[in-house]
Amino acid sequence: MTYKIVVLPGDGIGKDVTKEAVNILKIIEKKYSINFEFTEHLIGGAAIDKTGVPLTDETLSACEDSDGVLMGAVGGPKWDQLDYSIRPEKGLLKLRKELDLFANLRPAKLYSTLMEASPLKNEIIQGLDILIVRELTGDIYFGEPRGVEKKNGKERGFNTMVYFDYEIERIARLSFELASKRDKKLTSVDKANVLDTSVLWRKVVNEVGKEFPDIELNHLYVDNCAMQLIREPKQFDVIVTGNIFGDILSDEASMLTGSIGMLPSASIGGKVGVYEPVHGSAPDIEGKDIANPIASITSAAMMLRYTLDQKEAANDIENAVERVLEKGYRTKDIFKEGDNLVGTREMSSLISEELEK
Repeated sequence: MTYKIVVLPGDGIGKDVTKEAVNILKIIEKKYSINFEFTEHLIGGAAIDKTGVPLTDETLSACEDSDGVLMGAVGGPKWDQLDYSIRPEKGLLKLRKELDLFANLRPAKLYSTLMEASPLKNEIIQGLDILIVRELTGDIYFGEPRGVEKKNGKERGFNTMVYFDYEIERIARLSFELASKRDKKLTSVDKANVLDTSVLWRKVVNEVGKEFPDIELNHLYVDNCAMQLIREPKQFDVIVTGNIFGDILSDEASMLTGSIGMLPSASIGGKVGVYEPVHGSAPDIEGKDIANPIASITSAAMMLRYTLDQKEAANDIENAVERVLEKGYRTKDIFKEGDNLVGTREMSSLISEELEK
């Protein structure tokens, strides 16, 4: 079988790390007799520089016609002064909306060899394995009306937080299904003591929960959840929450593992999934061979697992990463004295060698 994979390197180190993820997939291609057809397109600032828009119709069409999308990162100071309507991030938001990618899966799993890289004590984080499910196409990022206007001689900015019941229902159902394959525990995070959208959120989650009596469901306000992630993170298994809360909490959870450069993500729900590292574009280190490629490589593994149904190949990649880390190899973001410091390309090569064994 041939899988059509669209590669969107984007901006900054997105280009550096995505290249290494593609190299890993080429090894998987040979090892598992899988055929990949890679095509590369522009998104974000790179697309703005060449076409004037952050996501062209041609790129969107290619993504819609693919079996999976492997993305790098978008944005950077170079484009910060542009009008919001054509900023690099708008390309990513449009891609998610047009592909109906309503669910963003962000695992925060601690490799045992990296406990010292976490800012928390070992006894708090040892064995950490959390999956945050973030609703991705609703909430305040997409709600209308929105904008900046003049009112009584003053400028006023406004956004609208809005959810329909069906949007909550589908993300809740997916989260219960994911929890059923893990430790059968789901935490729903909202702000139902203040926000009307959260009142509806909690009501719908409870209704869907009746279909999954074997799943332990509990609710937390977002501020309490943020505290509990630091105080006792291992109490969580699967967390489901809205777009803006999920954006913030998943970045917080990423640092429990020691580095945001370690964490992959999957945006799914529609016909085609988009897989990308959680980290940003970090243009200050672009091309310097110091970015951590592991999040991009494990994002490729998530694509194999969730979209292409190649679970054995996905496990192979993740196990290869773990073996390299066990041997003490580290990129700069997770390096400590006594480790073997390696660059982007060498880390990828070491993972490749483990895969080929």
